[in-house]
Amino acid sequence: MGKKGLFVGMLTLDLVYLTASFPSPNQKISATDYTVSAGGPATNAAVTFSYLGNQAILLTVAGNHPIKELISRDLDDYKVALADLDPVRTEPPPVSSIIVTQTTGDRAVVSLNASKAQAGRNAIPPHILQGVDIVLIDGHQIEVSCAIAQQAKINNIPIVIDGGSWKPGLENILPMVDYAICSDNFYPPNCHNTEQVFSYLSNIGIPHIAITRGEKPILYLSPTGTGEIEIPQINPVDTLGAGDIFHGAFCHYILQTNFAETLKAAAKIASYSCQYFGTRRWMERELT
Repeated sequence: MGKKGLFVGMLTLDLVYLTASFPSPNQKISATDYTVSAGGPATNAAVTFSYLGNQAILLTVAGNHPIKELISRDLDDYKVALADLDPVRTEPPPVSSIIVTQTTGDRAVVSLNASKAQAGRNAIPPHILQGVDIVLIDGHQIEVSCAIAQQAKINNIPIVIDGGSWKPGLENILPMVDYAICSDNFYPPNCHNTEQVFSYLSNIGIPHIAITRGEKPILYLSPTGTGEIEIPQINPVDTLGAGDIFHGAFCHYILQTNFAETLKAAAKIASYSCQYFGTRRWMERELT
């Protein structure tokens, strides 16, 4: 059954509403559709990796609040194994409220990050890396991620970082990373533009770097050269989770082909997902 991936990071419950427009202050609006699913960068990437025919393990803080049952059911549906860093935690997992506009597919998100649910490296289950072919880290569990990266490096397991935004502590993880896939909102200290980000990441030894820019071409740097990857042109219905889906697809394809071809294939899947509402409905259709 494909490859085995470990996805380290944040878990949320996402409540997503489709509306004609964003509400004005004090305005009450009706949604035309809604969906409920597990969310978070590492979570959506794990679901995508599993959907593409692999075995995915999500290493995160879930706890035992009743909300976890909704999350667990969704993960079970998509055959993602949950490795809980704090199974006795009684506080609810973060719940995200998300509004997606019908006309543009743009979204507004209200959420808590994982800052109040940080686990220590002692919480990592033993042998969690056994048989793992690739590791993705989304930066939301810094201490755990650092320990996992150290173990993965020793065992020659490739490490992918989802650089959505800069988070304190990433400076300890990045030198161990093989693939840095960053958004255009990712700015390490003293970096203010794309050139400085590429320079920062390459100077600390990351061999493969890409910066995604929404519908604009992906910029990349690797030992074989630099370049741009065009994004398929679509009419977006919902851009929610597109980056997470990209990262999950990246982890799938990088175990089969080169960096540039992987970026191209991942971009195709992420763009395809944007033509459907929510982060799961694209999986109900045949990939074209």
